[in-house]
Amino acid sequence: MQITQMLKHKPPAHDGFRREKWAIAALFCFLGFQYATWASRLPALKTRLDLTEQELGLLLMACGAGAAASFPLVAFLTRRLGSRRLALGSALCLAALLLALSVAPNYPTALLVVCCDGVAVGCLNVAMNAQGAALETKYGRTAMSQLHATFSAGLLGAALLASGVNTVTPSVTAHFAAASVLLLALLGWARSRLLTDGPPEQRPQEPRARRSGLTPPSRMTLWMGCAMAFGTITEGAMNDWSALYLKDVVKASPTVAPLGIAVVSVMMLLARVWADRWRSRWGDGRVVRVGGAVAGLGLALALAAGGVVPTLAGFACVGLGAAAITPCVYVAAAAHGPDALALVAAMGTTGLLAGPALIGFIAGAGDLTLGMSAVAASALIVSLCALRIRWGAVSPDAARGAGARPEPLHGS
Repeated sequence: MQITQMLKHKPPAHDGFRREKWAIAALFCFLGFQYATWASRLPALKTRLDLTEQELGLLLMACGAGAAASFPLVAFLTRRLGSRRLALGSALCLAALLLALSVAPNYPTALLVVCCDGVAVGCLNVAMNAQGAALETKYGRTAMSQLHATFSAGLLGAALLASGVNTVTPSVTAHFAAASVLLLALLGWARSRLLTDGPPEQRPQEPRARRSGLTPPSRMTLWMGCAMAFGTITEGAMNDWSALYLKDVVKASPTVAPLGIAVVSVMMLLARVWADRWRSRWGDGRVVRVGGAVAGLGLALALAAGGVVPTLAGFACVGLGAAAITPCVYVAAAAHGPDALALVAAMGTTGLLAGPALIGFIAGAGDLTLGMSAVAASALIVSLCALRIRWGAVSPDAARGAGARPEPLHGS
């Protein structure tokens, strides 16, 4: 009788986890696809709007600035609407803004559209990570790293669509219209499968004194924000400076130099596919501490050794070590309520934006090796921040079950 009851109850829980996980993964894929769609057509937008290089750079900065500045609005909307409604609303806005950008008549209008796009990105980023954290809490199973991997899948899908549409028509409007249809179809499929938020009193909250407005964040929130900022500095700087470092410092050939970005990206994608198993086995805190150390020390040793092969191996260490940092920090921040999650996400966006410029400033004051050394230091700082964060972890037994809940770890 007991075996029969177990067979009746376990499959629905397992099926529910998979169904909701794929729905939330659709949000991550949506965001990656939407961003890469308009980013892939920047040359066409530059030509149509007759932009200079500086104006194009400002257009890119406007998106990031909108996302970074959206923290107060995102915190308010998350508390007011809940993660599900915020995710659906911001996703609809992103699909509409894609169409608006395709028909923007002039540069000021395009700037406004892209800035609004950044705000909507900030909203969806917080909402989908809140959904991912709630999924892990509901089922006691790790999933966040794989969810972040689907963001990369969205980037790839958008690049393939851009290539395909360009073979048929150069029209940006036609391309963005086709992309919007796909995005709306993806959102429609996910809508009914997303997690439903409980009543406001059942959602994660900041302390009562903080619910009425934005007051200074807790020390724990600041440690999480620092870990997120330095983690995204590491990611962003590798994307922007790895090829130049290989070309100018290591003297790699023009064929080999672009492989720096490829090595980091592929290793990060593969690591994120497997990182949830590492989290289940060792806990989020250890994964972040070890990951930051692997990224920082691996890159530092590569810089000291020199040569193409050691450098690529060091870049691979960065992709491997940094892969699970942001997923783990998002989970920890979500447990502290919407204000903490929104602030940590904003600090991550700021790190992603400011990181490459900061590394460029350091390189200008010294050289690019010194700049890449700062990237290694950023990864090591993540490990130090992780020592101060109170992590939640899923035990191995809970990871195999469908109904267990995460076990809080008191201390690092």
